[in-house]
Amino acid sequence: YEISACLVGSEMCIRDRVSTQSTGDQMTTTFKPVSGTPLWYGSQYRTEDSKKLWQYPLTGADIAEIDKALEELEKLQVEIVQVTKELFPLPNLSKKLEQIRKVLLEGAGFFVIKGLPVYRYTRRQAAIAYWGIGTYMGVPVPQNKAGHLLGHVKDIGMDPKDPITRIYTTSARQPYHTDFSDIVGLLCLRTAKSGGTSSIASSYAVYNELLKIDPNHIRLLSEPMYYDRKGEIPEGKGPYFKIAVFHLNEQGELFTHHSPDFIWSAQERFPEIPRLTEEQKNALNTLQKVPRENGIALDMELEPGDIQWLNNHTILHSRTAYEDHQDFDKRRHLLRLWLATLDGKELPKTFQEGYPTIELGKPRMGIYVPGATLCAPLEASL
Repeated sequence: YEISACLVGSEMCIRDRVSTQSTGDQMTTTFKPVSGTPLWYGSQYRTEDSKKLWQYPLTGADIAEIDKALEELEKLQVEIVQVTKELFPLPNLSKKLEQIRKVLLEGAGFFVIKGLPVYRYTRRQAAIAYWGIGTYMGVPVPQNKAGHLLGHVKDIGMDPKDPITRIYTTSARQPYHTDFSDIVGLLCLRTAKSGGTSSIASSYAVYNELLKIDPNHIRLLSEPMYYDRKGEIPEGKGPYFKIAVFHLNEQGELFTHHSPDFIWSAQERFPEIPRLTEEQKNALNTLQKVPRENGIALDMELEPGDIQWLNNHTILHSRTAYEDHQDFDKRRHLLRLWLATLDGKELPKTFQEGYPTIELGKPRMGIYVPGATLCAPLEASL
């Protein structure tokens, strides 16, 4: 194929990333580097000046708008899941939120809002404020079989070695991964005693570095692997599904879908599925090493009141293991939102097997399980 290009902001987005040639009776595929605004390296954003590009400290006027919206909502006594943009008006802050959303969907793919005053909010007030801000980013989708639209990243004593455990319910290290939604948001309520550092990486940069190391890694990671649903099975679906790590849409844009513990869990729990080859294992393990060894990763220590937003299709994220406080009420605690972007990009059709719907304009992706009631609990639970 010939390479065509389109202008994205001030960046060039290469349309065709894969060329296929016939050699005798065999077809050989040549993968090409990707580029565009989602391609960045951590060194670009580590200086104090560059932090202005991806951090926004809430002003006194912003917080006054949030407080006013909270006050009005408390009079209405509505459930958190009923809160919409219309019920949480932010006349001026909404303009900034729209700019941040554009960065998530069309730019680098990450942003941190700082300074939500969680120290003086009740848990319900913090949850409503976070949810209300989140409605300007997308539509919440469920995160587990219980139908939780508001998730809790907290160690509740689950065994990280149990293949069915969701790692966010433990203090174990989380490898670089993506979540099952267009956007993921994390509001920090409390930090750990030590550890728990957040690290993010451009999946575009990871893709290109893997291509440099060995194009075979890209070939293998562009082929479907089996994922365990960990008992959270949508209607009409099986206990596992197949999906690749890397996907190119018809426009040649890269989409990444990667949750390694779900891949390893499937290998452990389902003897009937094909075993990963040594080459596949090597490719998966190399993917985890690349962000740390090639200057791609951007580490950040989330503080109480920080809200981290990530585009799951272009950003991989991880967390170091942490030591927590003995007192359960003082433990590291983050509120999580999985959001669908109704006006986002069409997802590659290869995502379809994993989810009830990937249709644009609907609350796509997420974990929908029959019989679950969509809810927004105020404390961590399964």
